[in-house]
Amino acid sequence: MGRVRRAPLYLALVAGGVVMAFPFYWTLSTSLKSEAGAAAFPPSLLPEEWLFSNYAAAWLSAPFGRYFLNSAIMAVGQVLLSIATCSLAAYALARMRVPGRNAIFGALVATLVIPPEVTLIPNYITIGRLGWYDTYLALIVPFGASVFNVFLLRQAFLQLPTELYEAAVLEGATHFRFLRSVALPLVRPTVAIIALLTAIRAWNDFQWPLIITNTAELRPIQVGLTVFRSDVSTNVQLLMAASVLAVAPVVVLFLLTQRQFIQGIARAGIRG
Repeated sequence: MGRVRRAPLYLALVAGGVVMAFPFYWTLSTSLKSEAGAAAFPPSLLPEEWLFSNYAAAWLSAPFGRYFLNSAIMAVGQVLLSIATCSLAAYALARMRVPGRNAIFGALVATLVIPPEVTLIPNYITIGRLGWYDTYLALIVPFGASVFNVFLLRQAFLQLPTELYEAAVLEGATHFRFLRSVALPLVRPTVAIIALLTAIRAWNDFQWPLIITNTAELRPIQVGLTVFRSDVSTNVQLLMAASVLAVAPVVVLFLLTQRQFIQGIARAGIRG
């Protein structure tokens, strides 16, 4: 009887899943069609001829190797810098007796309501004055810290027993030693969430790299796709193949880290 009552819920979930997955399926299907098949009307759900050669053709039509390398450097740099800065800030706000730390934390959280577009021009001017325009530093440093990541790590640090720190102090450990050797290893699932979300955001970033880079040597994959689209606008199948190539690393990354991601979500608390 319970299954019958839940049947509408299951149907709604399946329908929602189909609606969300269909654009990805359509992209994959179109990437395997011929030029005529991709432009045919009415369109077909399956390609008449499976052309895996479209991926090789798309890869050779633009410097995608360079685009992927730039995105990887940007993503890895932002992840490492964000973990370093956010772990220090979160630990100080959670464990150290900083005067007015609650007020500081409240002010930081309040900045989450500020749209990123508001800081776009100030960041651009700052990068220009530093002489970082069209460099990897411009792609990495402005996103090397995140208030949301500080919030997640602070909540994770607050859940650690105070006795752990007291025992570490008795052994002569400093705050930094305790953070590096005890606190961070114990909150690995939360660190995995931060790394995954930061890497995905960096990989999918378009607006900032578009205005801060001017050469193909620095363009990440999302900006490269835009240039590629203008070059092969009539070859939809090649554009879809390039889109699949751009999305594939993010999908693989999530599949490899989904266990840590789920554990981190389950353990993330809202303790004040």
